[in-house]
Amino acid sequence: TVLQLLSFELMFVTHVRSLHTSGCGQQQEAVAVETDPEPFSVFRTQENDPACQSEKHFGQYYTLPSADVRTLFPHGLPRRFQQQVKTFNEACVMVRQPALEVISCLKKTDNSKPAVRYLFYGLKGSGKTMSLCHTVHFCYTQGWLVLHIPDAHLWVKNCKELLPSSYKTSRFDQPLQATEWLRDFRTTNEKFLSKIKTTQRYMWTKREFTEEGSSLGQLVEQGITRVKSSSDVVGAVMKELRLQSGQPESNLRVAVAVDGVNALWGRSTIKKEDKSAVDPEELTLVCNLRKLMKNDWTGGAIITTLSQTGSLYTSKSAYLPQELLGERGFDSMDPFIPVSVPNYSEKEFESCYLYYKDRHWLQHPQSQTEDGKKEIIFLSNRNPAMLERICAFL
Repeated sequence: TVLQLLSFELMFVTHVRSLHTSGCGQQQEAVAVETDPEPFSVFRTQENDPACQSEKHFGQYYTLPSADVRTLFPHGLPRRFQQQVKTFNEACVMVRQPALEVISCLKKTDNSKPAVRYLFYGLKGSGKTMSLCHTVHFCYTQGWLVLHIPDAHLWVKNCKELLPSSYKTSRFDQPLQATEWLRDFRTTNEKFLSKIKTTQRYMWTKREFTEEGSSLGQLVEQGITRVKSSSDVVGAVMKELRLQSGQPESNLRVAVAVDGVNALWGRSTIKKEDKSAVDPEELTLVCNLRKLMKNDWTGGAIITTLSQTGSLYTSKSAYLPQELLGERGFDSMDPFIPVSVPNYSEKEFESCYLYYKDRHWLQHPQSQTEDGKKEIIFLSNRNPAMLERICAFL
């Protein structure tokens, strides 16, 4: 009707005007008034800058630019979400309260104070990893260096190659995991690699070393080209960032994002030659990452999740910080800000349901009915992961 058209046009004009006046991100030039409006949809927002998102965008999907997906998350997105991105030909993330809460805290962070630790926790499949990814995207768009560990559990199990450490005899190196992580780190932080200089000389073998004042890029290349020293290079990279973050002369802010942080204090499935289990603290990678978890450095944030999926030898029903971190882990992480990630609310479920319908993910005629929707709610209990799996067959 004419009234509906008028109200829609009015909404679009105010939306464009607010984008032009907000000064948020670089969107002023990008949005032109004369462009045709996209079809208005209640489950989507055109506000794709995480820094500008607020309570009014709650429950709506925003689109991650494909360039950001390639650079920021070379291997950092959950496997099923990656499949969804390929299927839908777009990467859409729902704006949810837990991520908004942490982003709001990060905006107010005092750079001169020790890094604050945030811990997303919740039931299996509630969306902890996606909340982490949303928060990491905010840090990335704000010009932070992002040090992302997509799944810490992979460092304590299924190790293809384990070598005695050349630096410390009581430790073990994981050259393949270290090299893969360095490649992803290089992809994500390309713009920082030439700017950051090393503060000391690093000796790798009798003939190979990295001089003081070398670029961080040279340090990373050392680990990628000389696989044997890759685990120690990861430690050196983490050490340099810890020392230089928050320093007035560097103006560097570091976001340390660890998915499944409880792996650092759990048990491993990696076996030594005598068939006894390797303790995570005997692994060079884990040992160095634990040092980053201490908030004895400034100018950044430590954003983590707890994960039951990769947790070894713990109850499948456990999800609270004390249950999954254990006494050692809890004491090491304390104090931290716990952020609960619940199942979808009614509004979030409705938004997800409409998005799946819009993408033709829901095609079964029965799923389009009110009774069908109620059945989906009953079967999934509005759990994001369960909902996605159920809808995959409809």
